[in-house]
This record gives sequence, structure tokens and C-alpha cells, in this order.
Amino acid sequence: MSGSVKHPDFKGIDAPGTGFVRRALGGHTAIGLVACALLYLVCLTGMLAVFGARWERWEQPQAPEMQAMSPQAVQRAVDSAMRTEATPPAYIALQMPSPANPRTTLTGSGEPHYVTPAGSLAGEQADPWTSFMLDMHYYLNLPGTWGIMLTGALGAMMAAASLTGVLAHPRILRDAFRFRAKGREDGAAMTQLAQADLHNRMGTWLLPFIMALAITGAMLGLGQIVFQSIATERYGGQIAKSYASLYGSPAVPDATRASGPRVDVAMGWLARNRPQNTLNYITIEAPGTKGQRIALLTLNDKNLSYGDTYRFDGTGHYTDDVGISDGPKGQQALSSIYKIHFGTFGGVPVLVAWFLFGLALCAIVVTGTNIWLTKRARRGHPAPRIEAMWAIVVWGSPILLIATYWLRLVAGGSAPLAIAFWSALVFAMAVAAIRPIARLAAYLRMALAAAMIPTGLGHALLSGQWPSSSAIIDLCLIGGGLILAAPALRHRVRRTGSTSPASLDAAGRALGA
Repeated sequence: MSGSVKHPDFKGIDAPGTGFVRRALGGHTAIGLVACALLYLVCLTGMLAVFGARWERWEQPQAPEMQAMSPQAVQRAVDSAMRTEATPPAYIALQMPSPANPRTTLTGSGEPHYVTPAGSLAGEQADPWTSFMLDMHYYLNLPGTWGIMLTGALGAMMAAASLTGVLAHPRILRDAFRFRAKGREDGAAMTQLAQADLHNRMGTWLLPFIMALAITGAMLGLGQIVFQSIATERYGGQIAKSYASLYGSPAVPDATRASGPRVDVAMGWLARNRPQNTLNYITIEAPGTKGQRIALLTLNDKNLSYGDTYRFDGTGHYTDDVGISDGPKGQQALSSIYKIHFGTFGGVPVLVAWFLFGLALCAIVVTGTNIWLTKRARRGHPAPRIEAMWAIVVWGSPILLIATYWLRLVAGGSAPLAIAFWSALVFAMAVAAIRPIARLAAYLRMALAAAMIPTGLGHALLSGQWPSSSAIIDLCLIGGGLILAAPALRHRVRRTGSTSPASLDAAGRALGA
């Protein structure tokens, strides 16, 4: 049996043998890498989810659009949904048009359908790629409760990491404006120094945003445990009743058949009595029965609470409202979590800021892991397999997101996007671990550029007439691809030593390097 050994990363700590220590450290490293990878994926898709409604329009550009719908048109859509069902659906929901997404969708027992301005049902809503991307941010594509609890735990981890990072940096105020792009030693030191400064500066300046995002994300995820516990303890597992203090009590069921719901009457009441409120969502519980109830959710501009819900009986007569925006402060605070987390409270400028902050947050996660890998290599313990796997996560994930969009385009809306993404990601990481390639991150960065540019061009050419927001997304894809490719192009030009046509042609071929 071997004697006591000292691991170089844990000076002064004796272990009974190298095999045990290596296995323990391997497991510790694997857990840390998985946590960082999942956090990066949540940040990456969260950055994209800020413009979720615009991605829906980008994915399905030919759906009917309108700025508003009349009560009569909405009533015709509801009546059509009732007629197309052999038995009344358990519920009907309508997403009303908004500036971000000027479309109306109706969901019943079947697939959601778009609604024309006149109120007739149009084609099915088919945005599986957007739904897949949003589900990755909300649930990491896991079953609902478990997935959102995991993302909530990652939010709590992000908040803890941000707080401990500040406490571990005593010169945070003095160094807030310091950035050293170059170092004085070898290349590894220069890389570590620049990335450390980038990590610390962005973490310092974005600390309020990071904490707000992390705390609200943790509350959205881990709050499910609280409400589930309340439902189990007090209401026999009925989760809807545990939310009553926030969203109002559920309807009292009465399955006796009755005339269809009069949504037009309810909308008329809202227009007369709350003309300043913007209707956002309509739900009808148990339509076609005596227990049916109509709820109109309106957006709120007075404070950060999400909105107000006005409730009506089946004939469209007003019964009560939840009154969130004017309710207790605790109720307002809870209902403001969504707006704060996704930046839906200040129009396009705030959305753009949230997108840029999310991009910076991705960079913080990436540089944090890169710093650890660089320090490990400088101590004489390089981890090429881990570096290769991390490169797959950082650059391979957005490549696979683009690949799943093309899979959806070729194979149709029924393509298993989540299975394809995660299978490809795990397979690529396994291959990278078995056969790590030098400069893999640089190659993948160029591959991402080579994927973004034709995706933006291809979407613009294949879509025909498409909304202006989709044109902006296409331009951003093309521009982002060119930005990613620029360093390699500049390097190729420098290597040729001139800017002659031959050298520019060589730089152009760098995209395929």
C-alpha cells in the first residue's frame, strides 16, 4: 500500500493514496464543470429569451398580424373554437396582440391556432424552435417542476457566487476602472490577466443587474417548492389554491351545460370602465358550462407588478378583480418578478440593455472558468480534456442552437429538437474529451461565424415578406458572424504581410479554416 501523498493543488493536505485523491478531484471537477455548463446555457438562452416574442415572429413570419382585435372578432374566434370541439374544452386561452408580437393566438384542447383580424381561426401556431429555446431557459428541457427547480437553484448559485466574488475582492472600488488588456509575462499570463480583469470589471459594474437577475430567477424556480408545499399541507395537493393569494381563487366547478361564454360583453365592460388598461390575455375556465368564468388580464404601467386580472361570469358580467397593482406590497413584489427578470417594463431600450447584460453575463461565466483552467495550467497541471469539453459548451452550444433551427426547417415542427440538441452536445463533449484538439475554441468560433452568417442570409431569402423585427434579427446574425470572424481575418492578413488582393482572398478563405 502506498504511503501518504500530497496533491499539488492541496498543499499540506495528506491523502491515503493518489488513486483516491484523483478520483475525488475528478468527481469534484466534473460537478463544477457541469454546473458551469448548465449556468452558461441558462444565461445564453436567457439572453435570447428577452426577445422571445420576436423570435416567434422570426420563426413563423407569415402568420396573420394586427394591432388590435374588436370584441366581436374575439367572440367569433371563441365561438369557432367551441364549435370545432366534440365536447367543450376544459379551457380556452387567447394571447392578444401587442407591439412586441402583433398576433392573436387561441389555445383550446388541441394545438394553438392563429386568429385573423376578422376572428376566424387560421393555421396552427408552429414555433417549436422558439419553444425549445425558451424551455431550455425555463426548465433546461426537463419535466416542468424538476426543471424549473434546477434553474432556480442555478440562480441561487449565481447570486452566491456574485456575493462571494465581491467579498473576495477588497480593492473592488479602486480597481473598478482598471483593465489590463496585455500582460508582462508569457502568453498564458497575458491571457489570464486580461480575462481576470474582464471578469472582475464586468462583475463589478453589472453587480446590481446580476443580483436582480439571479434572485428573481431563484424565486421563479425555487418558489415552486413553496407553493407546492402549501398546496400539499393545506389544500390536498391542489396547486391552484395555493396561488389564490396572488392570482385569485379558482372557479367553482359546475359541469351543467350552458350557453357559450360572452367574451365580447366582458371586453365591452373593460373598455368602458378601464379604458387605460391594455388587454393582454383572456382565459375561459370550463367554457360551455354553468361554472364557466372569464378572466381578462391587463398590463400594468403604474408599477412593476405584471398586471391586473378582471373576472366575469359566463354571461360577461363583472364579478371581481384580483387587484394586484393596487394590492398589498407583498403581492405587488411577487408579481413583479417576471418583469424584472425579463426586462419587460421599459420598452425596447430596456430589452436591448437586458440582452447586452445577458451577453456580458455569459462572458463572466466563461472567463471565470477560463481563469481557473489557465491557473491550473500555469501550476503545471494542464487539463486539455476539460478545456476541449468547455470549448464545446461555450462555442458548440450556439452552433447546435442554429443547427436545431435548420433541423426544424427541414424536418418540420415535429422534429425532436431537445433530444437532438442534448444528444449532439453530450456526444461532442465525449469526443472532445477522448481526443482533445489544440485551438479547438478558435475553430469552433469560426464555425459559429460560418453558421450565423448563412442563417441570417438564408432566413431573409426564404421568408419572403417578413416583419421588421425579423429583419433586425437577420442583420444581427450576419453582423455577429462577421464580428466573430474578424480576428481570424485580421490575423490572416497580418501573416500575409500585405493587403493585396491575394492576401484578402486568403483572409476570406480563413472562414473555412
